[in-house]
Amino acid sequence: MPLSRPLLAALLVVVGAASSASAAEPLKVVASFSILGDLVAEVGGQHVAVRTIVGPNGDAHVYEPTPADARDAAGADLVVVNGLGFEGWLDRLIDASGYSGTVAVASTGVTPLRLSEEAASGMPVEEEEHAAADHDEAGHHHGDVDPHAWQSVPNAEIYVGNIADALCATDPADCADYRANATAYTAELKDIDATVRSIVAAIPKERRKVISTHDAFGYFADEYGIAFLAPQGVSTESEASAGGVAALIAQIRAEKVTAVFFENISDPRLIEQIARETGVKPGGELFSDALSGPDGPAPTYAAMMRHNVELLAGAMRGS
Repeated sequence: MPLSRPLLAALLVVVGAASSASAAEPLKVVASFSILGDLVAEVGGQHVAVRTIVGPNGDAHVYEPTPADARDAAGADLVVVNGLGFEGWLDRLIDASGYSGTVAVASTGVTPLRLSEEAASGMPVEEEEHAAADHDEAGHHHGDVDPHAWQSVPNAEIYVGNIADALCATDPADCADYRANATAYTAELKDIDATVRSIVAAIPKERRKVISTHDAFGYFADEYGIAFLAPQGVSTESEASAGGVAALIAQIRAEKVTAVFFENISDPRLIEQIARETGVKPGGELFSDALSGPDGPAPTYAAMMRHNVELLAGAMRGS
């Protein structure tokens, strides 16, 4: 029996509403760690639902993926990673999940900083030779490349462009919004970059020396002209040698370094030891490889960069 016109019209409304609801479903994006997740959320806006594997205050260097991570990756429309050897566990996770979609590398196009063997491991070369096999087996050894490229705001702008490209390729229908969000957010990043440069420029060059837990601020140092020294290498997996720590303490005393910092992802005991032996008061907590929780001082990348430079500047000025 043919449908009456009112019934047909009602049916079309229901079908149309269901279709609209389906079309409005956000893109499922998995980001490898919290800083990257925030950048994806800024570019994706209302069109994305972001799941971060290594969350706030988490250490991606030593992270071990869980079955829940594999399930999230399996159901993702897009996976976004840092690259540069940062996520040594990533290949194992992707294989375990069966994910066959795009893995977008946010750092594509960044000029990587190269490291000496000692800087890469945080230990003297002869000790590193014994540890290299273990690092390679675990999949966390970064080799001669510093993976912390986001610590330079101009590099973060490159990340944003790559994220927009990946979202547009995955969801062409909303590409105009992704591009507009990326443009607006890049303008905010340029303001942050100008602020960081202005704050650092006001500090005498001889005072621009900082001790942090592990060597995560190489790109910040290269971009903004601050010397960062660290008892550990670029990975928190490496253990600082007694000789290395002693040499660092001697350097702090000789060069009158006034700024010593904890990091949110690291064990504070090593920095506490260095502070005790040098008499330098710790200047606070820097955020290097992870954001804070939502109620902390660095819940977003933008807030993290502002927090870090203000904390650094206060300590370097001795205030």
